[in-house]
Amino acid sequence: MASLKLNGDTSGTVTLTVPAVAGTNTLTLPAVTDTLVGLAATQTLTGKTLTSPIITGAVVSSMGSSVLTSDTAKASTSGTTVDFTGIPSWVKRITVMFSGVSTSGTSPQLIQLGDSGGFEITGYLGAASTSSGTGTQQANYTTGFGLTGIAAPSAGITVHGSVTITALDLATNLWACVGVLGISSSAGTSQIGASKTLSGTLTQVRITTVGGTDTFDAGTINIMYE
Repeated sequence: MASLKLNGDTSGTVTLTVPAVAGTNTLTLPAVTDTLVGLAATQTLTGKTLTSPIITGAVVSSMGSSVLTSDTAKASTSGTTVDFTGIPSWVKRITVMFSGVSTSGTSPQLIQLGDSGGFEITGYLGAASTSSGTGTQQANYTTGFGLTGIAAPSAGITVHGSVTITALDLATNLWACVGVLGISSSAGTSQIGASKTLSGTLTQVRITTVGGTDTFDAGTINIMYE
């Protein structure tokens, strides 16, 4: 390999080495007065935001969209819906979290997905199963991702836990749902599994009830996405 060695004014040298098979390339220095600084073997980042690229072939993509982002928690103490809007188009997984969430009526709670055209209330496939001291109940849902297997829960049923909604096929806007919730009002647990194909890119999530008229009266809901 060919090398160019530069001597320091008082001591030391800097060697510029060209590989044996160098091709035809040009190294152009900027027309400014500056200092070229090499990287030490160990680097310490203090107070810096680091965005690392993934290099695949000739494609460089940012890791910014892989950061886990928490939305603002919302009190589920009024209204018939709790909505989270403005979800970025690059999101591939959303976790909906519940703490002490209940409603005033007997209509089962559920999650609905939405795109730029609004929330979709049909085309959901899946079921929920709830086990408690009185046995196990199951229910199918077509208008959303149902949170419990109790077709007609008593007023005030209170849920805790999380549901994860994952992009199964972004090309067709197909999403899959899985979750486990605890029911503190009746010492029970719910397991959820479902899927839904949206008509467009997912941009929003709604928590409501099957009937859509029962009012939330307790608890907190939030989402995280990545």
